[in-house]
Amino acid sequence: MALAIVNPVTGEKEEEFVEHTVSDVAGLIDQAHAAFEVLKRLPMSERSRLMRAAADLMEADSATLSPSLVREMGKPLAQAEAEVAKCVKNMRFYADNAASFLADEPLENPSSVNAQAAWARYEPLGIVLAVMPWNFPMWQVMRFAAPALMAGNAGLLKHASNVPYSGEYLGQLFTRAGFPEGSFVNLKIPAAMVAPIIDDPRVRAVTLTGSEPAGRAVAEQAGRQIKKVVLELGGSDAFVVMPSADIAQSAAIGVKARMINNGQSCVAAKRFIVHDEIYDEWLAAFVAEVDKLVMGDPMQAGVDIGPLATQGGQREISELVEDAKAKGARILTGGDLPEGPGFFYPPTVVDGITPDMRLLMEETFGPVASVYRVADAAEAIAVANQTTFGLSSALWSTDADEQDLFMRELQAGAVFINGMTVSFPELPFGGIKDSGHGRELGMHGIREFTNIKTVWKG
Repeated sequence: MALAIVNPVTGEKEEEFVEHTVSDVAGLIDQAHAAFEVLKRLPMSERSRLMRAAADLMEADSATLSPSLVREMGKPLAQAEAEVAKCVKNMRFYADNAASFLADEPLENPSSVNAQAAWARYEPLGIVLAVMPWNFPMWQVMRFAAPALMAGNAGLLKHASNVPYSGEYLGQLFTRAGFPEGSFVNLKIPAAMVAPIIDDPRVRAVTLTGSEPAGRAVAEQAGRQIKKVVLELGGSDAFVVMPSADIAQSAAIGVKARMINNGQSCVAAKRFIVHDEIYDEWLAAFVAEVDKLVMGDPMQAGVDIGPLATQGGQREISELVEDAKAKGARILTGGDLPEGPGFFYPPTVVDGITPDMRLLMEETFGPVASVYRVADAAEAIAVANQTTFGLSSALWSTDADEQDLFMRELQAGAVFINGMTVSFPELPFGGIKDSGHGRELGMHGIREFTNIKTVWKG
């Protein structure tokens, strides 16, 4: 079996990549373990130098690398360029800050534990396996890879089968930059080969970004081996708009928050929860902004929405909308599967959603916005929290008391007030409930894959 690039604009297979055998994988894990033994002893200053070199390489490669993301999964070219730039920023962030994030932490009063000195230190774990998705083929990987390598770990990457070029590029990047051979290895394997790798005693932790079922399977396998897991799974993020909000701005930002990456983002705003007092005015503004979006070839300037990444994704989003239609939802724009080649689906807005519709609880991974009318803040919070997911959320309100209420009560890994959810290298990123556990990015992200060792000195 081969991994393949199927161009989502045309639906045509363009390139195949031969998978690694069981024997190949065993050799690559040997290589990663040997690299870890070298990497963990490198001074932090040397790791930083190598990470900056990797950042420089990716920045120089952007003109050829960015179009490859368009070809693999269909995002607009400008967004692909922005993704590459964000990866570069993340590498430089950890190159600059890993030393302070992982510095020894002395106990201020060691006599309280009958010691002359006591401190916590952060040490690498070993090999970390990353199981990564296709929607941000570079960024999802880099937000793990940069901190993991800076902490002194080695990485194994099992990338999604429809973005094999991205996996190949990342598997070579760090070696090109001068890291020990095997520090970051791309495994060209199917999902069925993941479990034995988790079982390998040299693999000390696993991180997965992807679907809830995949997360459950990986967590179960890792749990049998008592291994650390970080999971970033699905989301059905609430975007709450209260009467004090700027209607025009919140509607415009709401469209961006829903439609970025062709709607294929775990932290995209998916459920728009709008106060009754401003509902009709806000919805009209929102639909008007959606109608301005241009769908087409993502390599062309001025195109806002490209195709979905796979035919299966196109089918799933269409089925969710058709289910809502059949049960009486209003389709305010879009909602019809287009004819012709490729995996396109138009930007769509739906309201009148009832509990018997799949849209209420299932994640919509595509350019479909669900809108809900609520009477007050209490109902907005109840609707926001009714799903099993808890990745991120957004509140639009200029009322300080209201902001404080929603900040406390929204069940999510993040709350963005008067803005849209964005991941930053400087801030921790992750969710609760069925959206996963653990954190990436920031100081917290680099510490996830370390042994926090206590040292007591009498």
